Amino acid sequence: MSQMLLPFTKETSTDSHENGFSNCELYKRLSPELQEQVKDNLHLLEYLHWVPIGEVGMPEFQKQLTRKMGENKNPNIIYPVGEGIFIHILSDPKDNRHTYIPIEPTLSQDLNAVMAEVEKRCIDVSDQLPEFDVEGDKKKQLLAYIEKLTSMNHSNLAIVDDKQPKKESKKESKNNSGPGRVEMNQRTLQGIKYLFLRDKIGLGMLQPLIVDPYIEDISCSGMGNVFIEHKIFKSLKSSIVFDAMEDLDEFVQRLAEQIKHPVTYKVPIADATLQDGSRINIVYGRDVSKRGSNFTIRKFNETPASIFDLVDFGSLNYHMLAYLSLVLGHGMNCFVSGETASGKTTLLNALTTFIHPLAKIITIEDTPELQVPHQNWIREVVQTTKTEDTSGAVTMFDLLKAALRQRPNEIMIGEIRGAEGNIAFQAMQTGHSVMATFHAATTEKLIQRITNNPISVPKSYIDNLNVVVLTSSVRLPNGRSARRVTGINEIVSYDSATESFNIVQAFNWDEATDTFHFTGYMTSYVLEFKIADKMGLAGSKIRHIYDELERRAKILQKLHKEQHITDFYEILKVLGKAQKEGLF
Repeated sequence: MSQMLLPFTKETSTDSHENGFSNCELYKRLSPELQEQVKDNLHLLEYLHWVPIGEVGMPEFQKQLTRKMGENKNPNIIYPVGEGIFIHILSDPKDNRHTYIPIEPTLSQDLNAVMAEVEKRCIDVSDQLPEFDVEGDKKKQLLAYIEKLTSMNHSNLAIVDDKQPKKESKKESKNNSGPGRVEMNQRTLQGIKYLFLRDKIGLGMLQPLIVDPYIEDISCSGMGNVFIEHKIFKSLKSSIVFDAMEDLDEFVQRLAEQIKHPVTYKVPIADATLQDGSRINIVYGRDVSKRGSNFTIRKFNETPASIFDLVDFGSLNYHMLAYLSLVLGHGMNCFVSGETASGKTTLLNALTTFIHPLAKIITIEDTPELQVPHQNWIREVVQTTKTEDTSGAVTMFDLLKAALRQRPNEIMIGEIRGAEGNIAFQAMQTGHSVMATFHAATTEKLIQRITNNPISVPKSYIDNLNVVVLTSSVRLPNGRSARRVTGINEIVSYDSATESFNIVQAFNWDEATDTFHFTGYMTSYVLEFKIADKMGLAGSKIRHIYDELERRAKILQKLHKEQHITDFYEILKVLGKAQKEGLF
């Protein structure tokens, strides 16, 4: 299986922790914050004994991370992610990537023998244990099994000989209502509980990465390290390593079975959604992947990034938000387009707070990623079959056709790739508002893809798409990578005589200064000829639409900077109240 390969040698501590920390010289050197953490997490102190502090320095404890920490070129930071798990981000002078080290409650314990014994007992007495309810609370049931299979000795030692677990004697067993139990001390019992939950209902060695809220992507490219895309520290290499093809294949098979999408040499590829909503792709075997089986997990955030989070990230500014609030609030059709991992879905999610809170929204996706804060939300997901007969499949095309009969105020499509794009444009023609993501780096390439196979939308339909928001992963002037809205373009019309499209640029990003420019000020077609009329700003008043945009930008800035409203769901409530009172 996978192993934990630390960037330094483990050395057993000579300091004693049996009677507290008074004799531990390292403990005395820790910051007050770290001292507080190790009191309840002995494994963290044991890990710190391994760290060559003389070479790398004392790690800095941070309860929460900030974006500014990512500017540190030599990080040495420990932060908690819950369940007794800590993460150590440590710079590697020999590599461009920093190292990501999960510090688990069991990192300093060898519990293989104990685990094997407990699992054996579980099998031996399975007829005496309550039947496992797969639809019930799995965590609660597993912990109940462990309680029935184990007993605690009352040794004061922090660690007992875990390699030699012992069963209770028959006499001791008779005094317990459950089956014969495996005896262990309290710390070992806590470790066994952690491993059972991690390996049986979690993702094994990957579980610390799953629970870390700062991780965006987890990637195993075959043999070697598991790589991570971190929200703060960007591309990292983890200390989790696969060093044998057979172990990697075995792990991938187990992973696939756990998500109920088994892989074989005949069916080597699986796409699925994990319980927490994260998206996973698996490729099995060396026939199709020469470096060995691989997998990628795209993490799911329980609470999506909000429009103000994106402002904090520098992805866009208040005037762009004000513009988009007018666009979406008045039923314009909008695509968010960009390359892979450019933040398309993140932006589309955030922008849903500009849709009226009473609107009925239908989302259509192949894998569920969109999150909508509205109550009247219908979430449709493509259904595929595992056989060659696809007659039972429900495609995006089918779901989009069905959505047109459900009288939605807004249709959102996860990503347009094929024939469903044609239906989306027909929906626009009939007055339905449509939002979607699209894979294209420029508006011109977007139009080119939409008007050719397999989407094949007639060119005369293209101007039904009012606004294209372009996103990209860029290199900032300081050398760091980031996601930016690089442009907002308006599609005005199609000239059949010249077979050309009239496109107006509303906003653009200046890569030299990392700033945004309102290039469409006083020249915006969508604002002046689509939205102004809906707001009763006709004739000489048409240019007042820019005053409204400025007013909205100030309101949004005040909500963010003065009232400190940033939560995805709270923003919808506040804007909904403002709309009800005619203020927004």
